[in-house]
Amino acid sequence: LARMMDTPYDAVVLDIMLPGRDGLSILKQFRKKGHTTPVILLTARSELDERIEGLNTGADDYMTKPFYVEELTARLHAVMRRSSEEQMSLLQAGDLTVNVLTREVKRGGAPVKLTSREFSLLEYLMRNPGRVYTRTQMLEHVWGYDFDPSTNLVDVHIQRLRKKVSPDKENPLIETIRGVGYRIRKDGEG
Repeated sequence: LARMMDTPYDAVVLDIMLPGRDGLSILKQFRKKGHTTPVILLTARSELDERIEGLNTGADDYMTKPFYVEELTARLHAVMRRSSEEQMSLLQAGDLTVNVLTREVKRGGAPVKLTSREFSLLEYLMRNPGRVYTRTQMLEHVWGYDFDPSTNLVDVHIQRLRKKVSPDKENPLIETIRGVGYRIRKDGEG
């Protein structure tokens, strides 16, 4: 448990029947602390109740002994692939998170309601925190427009977005880079 808590592993293979403490209680405590590392449980028992309990406790997969090492390897690759896909769908800057799959935006854990266009604009900016995007780039990507960039369409949407995700006017999360465009602060503060 100490190693699982302190070391960032890509995945964990955890036996249920361990000396001194069972794997289910270790998994429960690991998940309770907020760790999302994929975990595959191993056991010699194949009762349905135990498998269900393991999965409900937070296991990503479950294997009974005896097993083939090749199958364990394939399952490890599968849970790590799913985990990396989930991480790619979650964009974060400081305490602002954008879930691209569910289209949920949260600031400090509180939900933020955005229009479809505001969400697309925020997602575009959050793909590369710190990178400055020009108004023309935003018009092309978010609106699909390729016309005169002197329109204030981007500026109006940025103002609305700022009010919703970054109420601190002195230290905004979305920065204006004069004469160039906008960016999400890399440190996510604001």
